[in-house]
Amino acid sequence: MLLERVNNPGDLKNFTTEQLEQLAVEIRDFLVESVSKTGGHFGANLGVVELTLALHKVYDSPTDKLVWDVGHQAYVHKVLTGRRDDFAALRKHGGLAGFPKRNESEHDQFGTGHASTSISAALGMAVARDLNQERHQVVCVIGDGALTGGMAMEALNHAGDIGTDLTVVLNDNEMSIAPNVGALSRYLTKVRADPTYSRAKTEVEQLVKRMPGVGPRLTRALERVKDSLRSLVIAGQLFEAFGFKYFGPIDGHDLPQLVHILEDIKRVHGPILLHVVTAKGKGYASAEEAPDKFHAWPSTAKKKDVPGYTEVFAKTLIEFAKKDPRIVAVTAAMPSGTGLNKFADVFPHRTFDVGIAEQHAATFCAGLATAGKRPVFAVYSTFLQRAYDQVIHDVCIQNLPVMFAIDRAGFVGPDGETHQGMFDLAYLRTVPNMTVMMPKDENELRNMLWTGLHHDGPSAVRYAKSDGLGVAMDKEPQSIPLGQAEVVRTGGDVAILALGPMVQLAEQVADQLRNRFGTAATVVNMRFVKPLDAELVCSLARRGLPLVTVEEASLAGGMGSAVLETLAAEGLRATVLLRGVPDRFIEHGSRNEQLAEVGLTTDELVRDISELLDTQPKRSASV
Repeated sequence: MLLERVNNPGDLKNFTTEQLEQLAVEIRDFLVESVSKTGGHFGANLGVVELTLALHKVYDSPTDKLVWDVGHQAYVHKVLTGRRDDFAALRKHGGLAGFPKRNESEHDQFGTGHASTSISAALGMAVARDLNQERHQVVCVIGDGALTGGMAMEALNHAGDIGTDLTVVLNDNEMSIAPNVGALSRYLTKVRADPTYSRAKTEVEQLVKRMPGVGPRLTRALERVKDSLRSLVIAGQLFEAFGFKYFGPIDGHDLPQLVHILEDIKRVHGPILLHVVTAKGKGYASAEEAPDKFHAWPSTAKKKDVPGYTEVFAKTLIEFAKKDPRIVAVTAAMPSGTGLNKFADVFPHRTFDVGIAEQHAATFCAGLATAGKRPVFAVYSTFLQRAYDQVIHDVCIQNLPVMFAIDRAGFVGPDGETHQGMFDLAYLRTVPNMTVMMPKDENELRNMLWTGLHHDGPSAVRYAKSDGLGVAMDKEPQSIPLGQAEVVRTGGDVAILALGPMVQLAEQVADQLRNRFGTAATVVNMRFVKPLDAELVCSLARRGLPLVTVEEASLAGGMGSAVLETLAAEGLRATVLLRGVPDRFIEHGSRNEQLAEVGLTTDELVRDISELLDTQPKRSASV
């Protein structure tokens, strides 16, 4: 097999075109076999096999810098850069990351995970090269979905203004995770389908074929004429307006053409945009037919009867929207991941996919709210970070009734640190007018959605990437008094203040403490991080109970910090033990492995609490 002969990109330099095409077949076979076992991003990687081979054939990584946007399509790059044998542990604890990581390989020039970053990063590398008086190439690959992000447009604008040597490869497969939306997507469709270009290209090709005795040099010259004609005739003007020389669109699965044009582009100075058209899922029929479903390898695990939080959110929002015409739903290119595809099936005209544009989505919701609507922005915790200024400036300062339905709050498993939802508590609870909630189960999620939608101000409900508990659902939703915690059980030795799924963990800890040590614990479902139930927290402290806070979020600025601030404001002294995610990034693995890594397990918490109580003065009696 040719694939076994490739251990670094340099091994491709002497491969013939025929060998590269055979290698493409072998790589697709490898990806299908490997990713079907480990899970992972699938369709995008199948779509960039030829493009990645051509890039590594023409450029000299790591001297030349190759930067991948998002990283969904970097598996082929990893295979070609000496990591083929590591794919058995892809996205597993201690194994190969699912995205490029600088500390994993010298060929990973920039760590990724969020969209629209590659042009900015690559331009920074190009400017640094110029300042250092170096001569290497800088190339970034960005998808058409990621190009809808405002950051990408800002980078194009800056790059065109600077005018330095930079190659942007637009991998146009008409998809991000879901089908792309918006004016830019329609523009690229027009470019791909322009009949004037197709006719001009065909006429030039026929002219070349009719010319007798055409030698290699003349053939290449005529090919360049054809490329120039194409750029002149079709609608590449958008990128040229940014100051880029535009080439394309070309077939991203035609290896000889890709290699040829990349070799030509290397000799052109200034910002260049190469428009490459690929098919997501190329070579695997099911993925080609359903690229959205095969964005990541579908799970073969048996589905539980218990619905997950995302499913409960979607079903609940549909239920409420049937009775309240003010409710509208917004997503930033994640309709299926957030469950809003189901909402869109019922309310297509009340569902808005704005593309990969979280900043716009937040302010768009603010605008909707000023006109009497009740917008719900369903977004992953990690992606809401991108709209922090808009949350403050456009929503909270104006105290507008926008609900943020924050999915994937806490650990997310194999996607790792770029996707962990650890920071939303810290960055939201500091903002005036914001209400921040997290449910202990799916019924409480339903009630919190009801509460937030009937609150005349900004609200956020965060929920985990996990199944619910299978609890009974209230026939009618109930409003929860803002800032009111729930005492789940009482005990006179210690109080465990827990948030979200950690409430179930706290109850298990309380059972173990009682069974093993005779310790009686109060367990509190905090429900609200803002406003915090200051009255309850202070009353527990005044009783002399040691307080233990448990949260699946960053300890810095999280619920535990809020408890300490509350006690300090009241001048109360108490023993407080904080348990959550420490001040470091937690890498990929299963959610249970990640919880264990930070000590959020029954055994760890029982040990920590028992050791804490051993240091406390003996209490006269338990209640």
